[in-house]
Amino acid sequence: MTEQEKLRIDKYLWAIRLFKTRSLATEACKAGRVKFNGQNIKPSVIVKPGDVYQVSKGIEKKVIEVVELSYNRTEAKVAVTKYKDITPLEETYAYKSTFHAPVMTRDRGAGRPTKRDRREIDGLTDNFFEED
Repeated sequence: MTEQEKLRIDKYLWAIRLFKTRSLATEACKAGRVKFNGQNIKPSVIVKPGDVYQVSKGIEKKVIEVVELSYNRTEAKVAVTKYKDITPLEETYAYKSTFHAPVMTRDRGAGRPTKRDRREIDGLTDNFFEED
């Protein structure tokens, strides 16, 4: 393999626009949020077409398959063609459903909740999140 044919995972994840900066991609690898065959990998791992990686970014989890190597960061339309998103539908919907969860709000200017208010709020959230 020549030097141009070798591509590090952190540079690849940055080039396909999964991470905003290369240093964020490097930190994700070091923190164990990028996996190959279920194993944590170092940022220096060499990427090959056909490899499948699990990438966690916040609450979002993606499973991507490398289709083509990308050495430089390109526009988003081109970047999406360099990998195939094979994330299972269950995980995709689980991620999206967290945004539709009910949000507790208080009227502006209502002040801090009293002890009685706090108990009522805790009772509501306990009942909502209980498993049947």
